[in-house]
Amino acid sequence: MRRVVITGMGALTPIGNSVDAFWENALAGVSGAGPIKTFDTANFKTQFACELKDFNAEDHLDRKERKKYDMFTQYSLVAVDEAVKQADIDFENIDLDRVGVIWGSGNGGIQTFEEQLKEYHDGDGTPRFSPFFIPRILVDIAAGVISMKYGLCGINFAPVSACATSTTAIIEAFNYVRWNKADMIVAGGSESPIGAATIGGFNSLKALSTKNDDYATASRPFDIDRDGFVMGEGAGALIVEELEHAKKRGATILAEIVGGGMAADAYHLTGTHPEGLGAIKGMNLAIEEAGITADQVDYVNMHATSTPNGDISEIIALDAIFEKRKSLMVSGTKSMTGHLLGAAGAIEAILCAKSIMHQMVPPTINVENFIPECQDSYIFPVGKGVPAKVDYALSNTFGFGGHIAAVLLKRYEE
Repeated sequence: MRRVVITGMGALTPIGNSVDAFWENALAGVSGAGPIKTFDTANFKTQFACELKDFNAEDHLDRKERKKYDMFTQYSLVAVDEAVKQADIDFENIDLDRVGVIWGSGNGGIQTFEEQLKEYHDGDGTPRFSPFFIPRILVDIAAGVISMKYGLCGINFAPVSACATSTTAIIEAFNYVRWNKADMIVAGGSESPIGAATIGGFNSLKALSTKNDDYATASRPFDIDRDGFVMGEGAGALIVEELEHAKKRGATILAEIVGGGMAADAYHLTGTHPEGLGAIKGMNLAIEEAGITADQVDYVNMHATSTPNGDISEIIALDAIFEKRKSLMVSGTKSMTGHLLGAAGAIEAILCAKSIMHQMVPPTINVENFIPECQDSYIFPVGKGVPAKVDYALSNTFGFGGHIAAVLLKRYEE
């Protein structure tokens, strides 16, 4: 089976608009939360989120692109541009039929959908929908637009598995490359979900934190006082490439992908299995595929959304595999970025790759009192990143519908 590596990464997050800025702020324990600026939240239970900071689309895209594409697609183009530049790809000298795009989103163009329906509702009843309305809202359109920008004619599709989406995309890219169906794939996900419909809908589910007076510390995975997740937005991109193809063109190899596990809780519409059964399957599959044992995993970036039940079920799953091994490093980085929904897995895989590259582990922030399930187990860096031996890093993501995806990265060796 062919070996698969990561040769480029791009990130657009609430705590940094590039991979380096994202990594630096993650190690520093920066919170991306703030009052929502996208719409008037006066009547909403939750009035804050993790929005992008100092991001101007016009700095990256021309007017025609901004008109044609929803923000989730615009975010994808910005993140992919960074990844392509880091990977130093000369598209004129590789076989573009062997280069694909697997890019997902949980919600697609939900902002466009909301805006266009509101305009129709507030108008005189005459449908004046934009000719770009349909392509702007399609979940798969970002994958298509990325392929058009670079002329990539290989595998092209958009997986959708809610908050597991971009991890699913990475695993799919890993599989297609090692199966010799492609030599290189642009993989990841993007999300622009901060709007009235989404915030209101998640409020109705009682999924979001309502700590409006203390928004900077609202996302607090593993803490006794957690009350829900904080919405985030952005994108994460990875260039997934076959090892020999990467070496032939002189690419810098950042990390190796060695395992991917996908499973289902088959339990509840929005909740994880209380015993973490799906998570156990996903993590075990990734570890087994890598041909290692659980005691070789050095770091787990947990899904850890800061919901009362979700955090506990994931810890239970972790215990089933790692047996409270006190040398295992664990963190919940959504405490800083918020939950980027379909894009969460991609930015968290980037943190895992950076942890391997720099032998550092990012922290969980805002934890004051650990839940009993976390006590006397694992190493939970709090507040600031810490140096650590990281040869293998595992990233977990779970999505509404019971979707489970776990990807395992390894320090690259010849």
